[in-house]
Amino acid sequence: MRKRPQSSSIPHDTPAKKSCDTPKTDEEDKLNDGIRIRTPRRSGFTLLTWLGVIVYASWAVYQYQYGSLPVPLTAEQAGKRGFSEVEAMKHVRELTELGPHTIGSDAIELALQYVLAASENIKKTAHWEVDVEVDFFHVNTGVTRLGSGMFMDRTIVYSGLNHIVLRILPKYAPEAGENAILVSSHIDTVFSTEGAGDCSSCVAVMLELARGISQWAHGFKNSVIFLFNTGEEEGLSGAHSFITQHPWSSTIRMAIDLEAMGIGGKSAIFQAGPHPFAIETFASVAKYPSGNIIAQDLYASGIIKSSTDFQVYREIAGLSGLDFAYTDYGAVYHTKNDKLELLKPGSLQHLGENMLAFLLQIATSSHLSKANATVDNIQSSHDTVVYYDILGQYMVTYRQSFANMLQSSVIFQSLMIWTTSLLMGGSTAVVSLALSCLSIILMWIFSLSFSVLAALILPMISSSPLPYLSIPWLVVGLFAAPAFLGALTGQHLGHLVLQGYLANVYSKRKQLSPVIQADLIKLEAERWLFKAGSLQWLVLLIIGTYYKVGSSYLALVWLAPPAFAYGLLEATLTPGRLPKPLKLATLWMGLAIPILVSAGPFIRLAITIIGLSVRFVRHPGSSPEWLPSVALSVFIAVVICLTLVYLLSYIHLSGAKTSMVLATCILFALSLALVFFDITPPFTEGTARAVNVVHVVDTTGRFGEKPSSYISLFSFTPGVLTKEVEEIKEGFVCSRHKAIDYVTFSVTYGCLTFDDTEEGWDESNIPILKVVEDTNGGDKRITRVVIDTKRSIRWFLSINTEEIEDFTFKVGSEELVPADGKRSVDGWHTIQASGGKNAPTKFELTLFWMQNSTLGSHEMPQSEQRPLLNLRTDVPGVVTQKADAVLQKLPPWFSLFGKSTSPHTLSFLSSLPVNF
Repeated sequence: MRKRPQSSSIPHDTPAKKSCDTPKTDEEDKLNDGIRIRTPRRSGFTLLTWLGVIVYASWAVYQYQYGSLPVPLTAEQAGKRGFSEVEAMKHVRELTELGPHTIGSDAIELALQYVLAASENIKKTAHWEVDVEVDFFHVNTGVTRLGSGMFMDRTIVYSGLNHIVLRILPKYAPEAGENAILVSSHIDTVFSTEGAGDCSSCVAVMLELARGISQWAHGFKNSVIFLFNTGEEEGLSGAHSFITQHPWSSTIRMAIDLEAMGIGGKSAIFQAGPHPFAIETFASVAKYPSGNIIAQDLYASGIIKSSTDFQVYREIAGLSGLDFAYTDYGAVYHTKNDKLELLKPGSLQHLGENMLAFLLQIATSSHLSKANATVDNIQSSHDTVVYYDILGQYMVTYRQSFANMLQSSVIFQSLMIWTTSLLMGGSTAVVSLALSCLSIILMWIFSLSFSVLAALILPMISSSPLPYLSIPWLVVGLFAAPAFLGALTGQHLGHLVLQGYLANVYSKRKQLSPVIQADLIKLEAERWLFKAGSLQWLVLLIIGTYYKVGSSYLALVWLAPPAFAYGLLEATLTPGRLPKPLKLATLWMGLAIPILVSAGPFIRLAITIIGLSVRFVRHPGSSPEWLPSVALSVFIAVVICLTLVYLLSYIHLSGAKTSMVLATCILFALSLALVFFDITPPFTEGTARAVNVVHVVDTTGRFGEKPSSYISLFSFTPGVLTKEVEEIKEGFVCSRHKAIDYVTFSVTYGCLTFDDTEEGWDESNIPILKVVEDTNGGDKRITRVVIDTKRSIRWFLSINTEEIEDFTFKVGSEELVPADGKRSVDGWHTIQASGGKNAPTKFELTLFWMQNSTLGSHEMPQSEQRPLLNLRTDVPGVVTQKADAVLQKLPPWFSLFGKSTSPHTLSFLSSLPVNF
């Protein structure tokens, strides 16, 4: 009986094509009887075009998902019950014109009065069936300790804070006041910026929301509380003081926090829950939903060193809710460039319309109290929500329990298919799978190596280790190009090994000629490489499902559609059937959904990492200069290995490899040339380098026994400051000197000048650490210390926990911090304090020593011992003559950087030795 004809195909440039022009022997004709070779129409140009289409499609998805904003509405267009960005922008303009408004400044008082007046106006114009209550809330003192985030295991003391609280509820339904939704943001800014994004934009949205809600609330079943707090920038003090001291706080059932980690764009949810009620409601009613659980997982991991008021509401009050943030222009965060001009039109409209729809739905719900499940109960049940938006138009939400079931089902089916396939294919299939996995491993190794090597080269050829900050898309040539080249190289080597094994297998099939065998080997290898790509996503899905990681939905998206496309268009139930070339339709069908769902978030993450690089170093000089670039290069290489693995399997049987390698090398070379010749400056006036200029008065003995005064210039952005200080010309000397301890962080690399630094301060302003009592009753030693911070209402104290077991802290006769077992970080426990103008400056600290204290056993000189106490006091709003001279000469691409732990422009350093 004659064999049924079987078909296969090979590319244009394979030996089989050449064999068409070569005379065949009778023996070859006999061997190839019934086998037809179909040449695949897959040219190098086609593959290059496909790569370009994928890149363009990914960029288009990102632009549509994050760049398209609604049209700003005027008051007339929005109506009395709508949201008007034009009106909200008036509030932003008024607040930013005040300049930086920090705690204790005159500007913060003006900002409070402005928000108070706007709130009173809302009260006057509210619907006649609506009650609007406005409370100017003053907090005398308070203290908190948080168990996670950047303030973990730190004692935060606050005093003299003022907040504006506005409550809206129906006039004839008093029971609505028992269940409230809290909408919160902060008025205060850091000292270095006017805070258009962080967070005057949030305050403006809240004021316009409150105006609109005041026209709707006559039909509410619940009240809405708007909290305009101060103290967020100084340790989340405003939120804590409200939630622990205001009488309305007991009625709150859900908390919504509005934040900014940049300026403008789409305000997206980056924390939700733990109860699913809030996020599920938002997803169902938001007009332009934006949010992704990837951001939540990254934030929870601690990779992003930041905290918001939402942490207080969740951790202290046990509330569920939503945390929103603007993230565009992340490099301007807490710098002078956080200004009104960068606020994109439509940004406030986007958040305002989403929040208005959400609040109207929640406020009329009779199930609000059910959303107030405790954090512990929800977390123990693991029934949180997986959420992500698709193109900013629709938000997908489902419970973690459903995610586990869905993903487990896909995992089980995938394993069953793989097991069946391997059993049917026998040992040949097992070995082929192992070798195709080897190609994946080599792909990862080479891609990561090439990309990291490029990152390590940058500091050697560039004036800055971060030459791509002002032009973020430069990373495509600097990191993506070598990562792609490495991935192609690694998979090519694995492909050769796989072909070698398959050649040995096919050589035993005597019915096929050597020419046909060579062609079929390449086709078989291609199919195994494609299937190995889905296997790596299967492994990630298994790991993510086991650890209940919400972001593992990405693995599901990148596994299921390509596997379905392969099964529909490529797979066959006949194991003996000869392989065919993969169809380009398989690639189209398999990648369409993954690109649609994940291209935007991947690009967004890369841009966020670039923005974070400006403030990457927590302890200036302590990290290698290449570290942020390496982190970015690793991320880019990981994304390329995960997402292009399917496309790479198509390249080996085309004529595209040479042209792709050449194009990639040219792109990389051009990018390096731009960096080497400084054609693209790393910093601009709009993308500034984060620095601090501090006039330091040091009484710790660091520079001698007498108080020493100097100007310190350091940066949270990697890189040296040599060229800049030459331009400033104020006698700075830059070096990796002995670390200057600013209590909350240390500076290993910085620039100092002692020239003309004796003016602008006097010794009467030096804080006092005075031991007033020291008793040793048997095995328990107790020391009482009086602290006088003089002019400072913002100070930081670290306590040596190698010597001190516990402590109490008093303001006057009030004990704010009892002895209750304090935890330490690196052998220190830190007290952080800030307050308003009338905040106290005199305190009493009682220290309880360790029973096995090492006191008296120190043989090293006292100057080299760890002190018992370290104190830094900042004097906000004071700029000495020398500091001002330096500030005036800073290059335009420099900007002071403010955060809750960084010093102001005048600081005093003091300490108390162990052997006092």
